[in-house]
Amino acid sequence: MKHAETVTFGGSGLNRAAELRGDTADQLATDINSRTIVLWRGKPLIAGTDHDRLALLPMNHILFADLPPPQVPPIFLGLSDEGHPVFARDVSAWAPEGLDTKSLQQFFDPSEQHHPALPNDHLFLELRGVMTRLSARDAELAATARAIFGWHKSHRFCAACGAESRMAMSGWQRNCPSCQTPHFPRTDPVVIMLVTRGNKVLMGRSPGWPEGMYSLLAGFVEPGETLEAAVRREVVEEAGIKVGAVSYLASQPWPFPSSLMFGCKGEALTDEITVDPNELEDALWVSREEMLQVFAGQHKKLKPARKGAIAHFLLRNWLADRMD
Repeated sequence: MKHAETVTFGGSGLNRAAELRGDTADQLATDINSRTIVLWRGKPLIAGTDHDRLALLPMNHILFADLPPPQVPPIFLGLSDEGHPVFARDVSAWAPEGLDTKSLQQFFDPSEQHHPALPNDHLFLELRGVMTRLSARDAELAATARAIFGWHKSHRFCAACGAESRMAMSGWQRNCPSCQTPHFPRTDPVVIMLVTRGNKVLMGRSPGWPEGMYSLLAGFVEPGETLEAAVRREVVEEAGIKVGAVSYLASQPWPFPSSLMFGCKGEALTDEITVDPNELEDALWVSREEMLQVFAGQHKKLKPARKGAIAHFLLRNWLADRMD
């Protein structure tokens, strides 16, 4: 495996067993060996005193018995290394007592939810907060489930005729009962750029981000556009910097809500920054020496990129001269 594939949510070798989706997976949902991970409003159920593993529950666990409508069918994620079916269940219809709705609307939700039918160490936690503690397999399962459930939530209605569509193929398809159009999960391609000029890297800050949060510039790839063209366009639009040579570094599924981040390296041809205030609040060049201070938590202005995000991965490997 290339070093680039060790990014959080990177490939863990999960056997997604797509050939089992549909009737076969529906039958497997009743298998005594089948297990399910659980999400509540996008937050996975995490087990352990260190909050370092996904909880795997039996398909008939009491947690699912008294859920109010709407009840969402399970999604088949694949097979474990032992060959047992693994599913995902959504329990967002459950209403915890004393729910702090303001926390759910924050950029990072620090709140914890505990269902009374579960052990005390089983909590629904923000995936961004636990993603680096999870094994590669658990991280891939959680990211996949979060993205798929998010797609179902935002694509309930047929884009062809407007009728409400229905989940099919164990969660990997939606079919329109009115015009028979099938719909499939979408992933939005996004470029995130390690733009360098000599000893410096370009960093930017979006409006509304927490104080001190800066990251690599990023943007969606437009229809009819290559990754290289997207890198050059986004950087010149957001910061006024022209980029020459572009190369691919690594990719990361990013389920917030459903992106595939393409990490690229770009060589800047110019220095002067002209920020587009509609895109960025600020942008600046940061030297290697300064970035070492940032990672050590000693920079007076910038805070380290969040561990687990591809920006942190790319910057850390840039500092280590390991971009393979």
